[in-house]
Amino acid sequence: MPIEQRGVDTIPEEERTSGPRDLISILLGSNLCLGVIVFGWLPPSFGLGLWPSVTAIVTGTLAGIAFTAPLALVSLRTATNLSTSSGAQFGVRGRLVGSVVGLLLSLGYTALTLWIGGDVMAGVLSRLTGPADTGALRAVMYGALAACTVVGAVFGYRLLLRMAKVLSIGMVVLLGAGVLAYAGDFTTAAPPDTAYLLGSFWPTWLLAAVAAGLSGPVAFITLLGDYTRYISPRRHNSRTVLLATALGLLAGLLVPQLFGTYTALAARAGAEYAGPLVAAAPLWYLVPLLVAAAAGSVGNAGLMLYSMGLDLDAIVPGATRTRATVMAALVATAFVFFGSFEWDVQSAMTSFVLLLTAIGTPWAVITLIGHARCRGRYDADALQVFNRRSVGGVYWYRGGWNAPATLSWAVGAAVGLLAVATPFYEGPLLALTGGVDCSFVLSGLAGGLLYTALTARTSPAAAPAEEPVAA
Repeated sequence: MPIEQRGVDTIPEEERTSGPRDLISILLGSNLCLGVIVFGWLPPSFGLGLWPSVTAIVTGTLAGIAFTAPLALVSLRTATNLSTSSGAQFGVRGRLVGSVVGLLLSLGYTALTLWIGGDVMAGVLSRLTGPADTGALRAVMYGALAACTVVGAVFGYRLLLRMAKVLSIGMVVLLGAGVLAYAGDFTTAAPPDTAYLLGSFWPTWLLAAVAAGLSGPVAFITLLGDYTRYISPRRHNSRTVLLATALGLLAGLLVPQLFGTYTALAARAGAEYAGPLVAAAPLWYLVPLLVAAAAGSVGNAGLMLYSMGLDLDAIVPGATRTRATVMAALVATAFVFFGSFEWDVQSAMTSFVLLLTAIGTPWAVITLIGHARCRGRYDADALQVFNRRSVGGVYWYRGGWNAPATLSWAVGAAVGLLAVATPFYEGPLLALTGGVDCSFVLSGLAGGLLYTALTARTSPAAAPAEEPVAA
């Protein structure tokens, strides 16, 4: 299979041969991994039992899908990734806001997947072969997973799609076996010695709904376009693509996360997930668990790393996608080593998803408002001005930046950061919300309302005002 040569350039119509079924496959297969499963552990680690954990995850996931899935329609129309597509709202240089947001999201989730997958693999190998689970063994596992991940990400979309189709079947079988493996120890009660993280039920439940449920779909706000740009709107209508996106996210997130909740309760995993998960596994399930940790981590991290390469390619137009992917892999692996030996998993995960949700939400809201206003009509050639080192075009605005959109995102992100509650930091606006983290809602409202007000009398850019010229 040849290495994909496409970066963030426009995909020609003859290459847009994927369909809604491929979209479902890649969203399902790539998410059946420990990097997503571990989010199901968060509610029990916060002190919630079975049904509060399930309702928090399901509620948050459904709300996130309703907000995130329509973003898939943007790249269906532009034939390029979402960060570049956002140039229609932010300007061809202002689209760097989306590239940076996407890079941070992909970087964090790639590192998390390699981290958890490597820890479980090291724990399983220790039980099978006898040596203690040492830092050196974990380091070897991180390196091996990262190397395999780079291969998949460099070869690109077609290989990742084939991997996802295989994983969507194989991982379901492995997780089904896991249900049987942990059935004897399952309990509906929260793990021992885990009081409500925020002191009472409802604030803790809301935190779980955001950190474990909502964060799943929000992680895809810049990723969905990586797949839908290969779907042709001439052969597949928007409604079908939107439905496929929603179904893919629903199954791809709920199946692994609810498995994570189930195994966390069975393994009594409170302060840590990987160690108790391996310790509670019966001997016959250790090899399947090892396979699930390796294959699932490579599939998910490969997809995230592929997106990172595209975002870095968008930030540095002179870099090739392959070179950008390798650079991103080195940074992600460095984060894995640092996080594994320096950070607490629960605190790091919670802080990461809440902070990036607060920053990414206003960008997604503004992009969706712009998509609705232009009715899905874009000048695909004008979106590529920055990549060609040119100037001009309908999305040039002022110096390549659309000030109202950029200002609205900055205000929304600032409001979100001021209203967030993490184990490391609490914003001053929490005093106005009774200590409940409403950063997702407040950041989206602030950014969206300000953008709407600033552009109320402005017609959406839909046709070139001038031809781009060489810089």
